[in-house]
Amino acid sequence: MAKHSAEVVVEGLKKILLNVQEELDEKVQSKVEKLIAELQGREHHHRHHPPCDHDAQRLDDGFHFFKTHIFDKHRECFNELAKAQHPKFLVFACSDSRVSPSVVLNFKPGEAFVGRNIANMVPQFDRVRHTEIGSVIEYAVKSLEVDNILIMGHSRCGGIERLMSLPDQTQTYDFIDEWVKIGLPAKKKVLEEAGDLPIEQQLTLCEKESVKNSMGNLLTYPFVRSAVVNGTLTLRGGYYDFVNGDFEQWKMCTKPCHP
Repeated sequence: MAKHSAEVVVEGLKKILLNVQEELDEKVQSKVEKLIAELQGREHHHRHHPPCDHDAQRLDDGFHFFKTHIFDKHRECFNELAKAQHPKFLVFACSDSRVSPSVVLNFKPGEAFVGRNIANMVPQFDRVRHTEIGSVIEYAVKSLEVDNILIMGHSRCGGIERLMSLPDQTQTYDFIDEWVKIGLPAKKKVLEEAGDLPIEQQLTLCEKESVKNSMGNLLTYPFVRSAVVNGTLTLRGGYYDFVNGDFEQWKMCTKPCHP
């Protein structure tokens, strides 16, 4: 697998050189060629890293810790997981490095099927756009038959901050601005109901309101709506405040909800 991956990267870099060689200055071209040579040299020695490659060593150390302290001590569990997975939760969380749901909610391997994106948003059902999100939901609900879908928001979310700052002519993004517009209904509600509050409080309110907006969007997926109506699926919202170390949650039910 490592050899195959290296070959794919090498071929991609070679295509870049062929396509834009005239546009690359000598310094950049030299770096690309050096990278190709390094990758080709590692195909058969991918586990041996140069002394200066601390990031590669960090990855090896991390896996060694997992293998020694978790995998090897729970072989029976991992043997069962190798046969099939039966998670109870589908979790949508932010890509923010501070809010890993497996860490924050102490999920064990096999407990949660996870999708992460900017600002933990779920768009409305659309067979053409945002199919990467739709495929995650579809597989979790129709194949894995999860019991819960959790949308987990968090404090100081950069995606929500960007949403609240739009339109911003001082800086543009190719992908982020269009993506966070999924949360425009949440922004609209916050501005209408709390537009006179300090921006910090507006951001917190929007972080939570955006979770509710995504929960509503989940119901535009026919198979989600059907499972919720049938009582086999619960939609949950959560908010992790990593400033104060708090977590709150709520849920959407078609029948009377019990805490």
